[in-house]
Amino acid sequence: MKEFPEWSVEKVALKIGILERHIADKTECASDLAFQAAKKMFKEHSVDSQSIDFILLCTQSPDYFLPTTACILQHKLGIPTTAGALDFNLGCSGFVYGLSLAKGLIVSEVAENILLLTAETFSKHLHRKDKGNRTIFGDGASATWISTDGFAEIKNFSLGTDGKGAENLIIKTGGSRNPGKLNDIKFDEDGNPTSSDHFYMNGPEIFTFTLTNVPPLVEDTLKKNNLNQSEIDLFIFHQANKYMMNFLRNKIKIKEENFYYCLERFGNTVSSTIPIALYESKKENMLKGNILLAGFGVGYSWGGVILKCEQKQGEKI
Repeated sequence: MKEFPEWSVEKVALKIGILERHIADKTECASDLAFQAAKKMFKEHSVDSQSIDFILLCTQSPDYFLPTTACILQHKLGIPTTAGALDFNLGCSGFVYGLSLAKGLIVSEVAENILLLTAETFSKHLHRKDKGNRTIFGDGASATWISTDGFAEIKNFSLGTDGKGAENLIIKTGGSRNPGKLNDIKFDEDGNPTSSDHFYMNGPEIFTFTLTNVPPLVEDTLKKNNLNQSEIDLFIFHQANKYMMNFLRNKIKIKEENFYYCLERFGNTVSSTIPIALYESKKENMLKGNILLAGFGVGYSWGGVILKCEQKQGEKI
């Protein structure tokens, strides 16, 4: 912890459960991470980019205000010009929302083979002296292939939004409301910065939001899929921080062996935490039966879904 010597690795691991994070280079943007994730997925599964007919990209750190980053990726990845492409701006619920969009496109017969990408260079939104958030957030990306064939069936969704919490997770400048920087940084007595020009998170309010909304989200997701909690083989939640995840697990009464953690190796990668956890848990041969995914965060926004998995021994994601 060169920049914050008062915080040891042991202290961070004990407090929030993170041992390491990955930070994008100054020259790397969300499209660069998404490109690499897609290329890796193509190689691992012998996917032909020419078969993709829709690209969905979830990011809150796009390369440009315009054009759409998904359009840039269509060209870079060699995906046909007959494919649709769009960005959608969501945070930690973004992967679940992306699954709902992908399923809708397939069910409505708009597309057959969808590339769902999540990519964030969230470190670029953080003030260099923001010790708390810089300890939590990491940069990362994921690529998911969604079609009528695969190892998991996407079942029914529970989605929700409460915009009254918008200012508790926000970057106030850079959009049309406040296009220019306000340069209004302030430091509290502990040296923690607050700035309209950087990411701001009201920790206590986010904790309250999570405890209020996630247990009903799990209950509603189960109800919409005609399942009981005992019928869920694995719960994969947004990997926010270990303290919050353990609090939720205990509140919902989920057995620890049925609750997946991997944030210690990646940190909070925003919309990529759930797909990264899916990738890691699948390598451990844990994706069998009913998997409940739950994402929640900025917006406020939350979403849950059941994946019905039929994994073959040794199958790779």
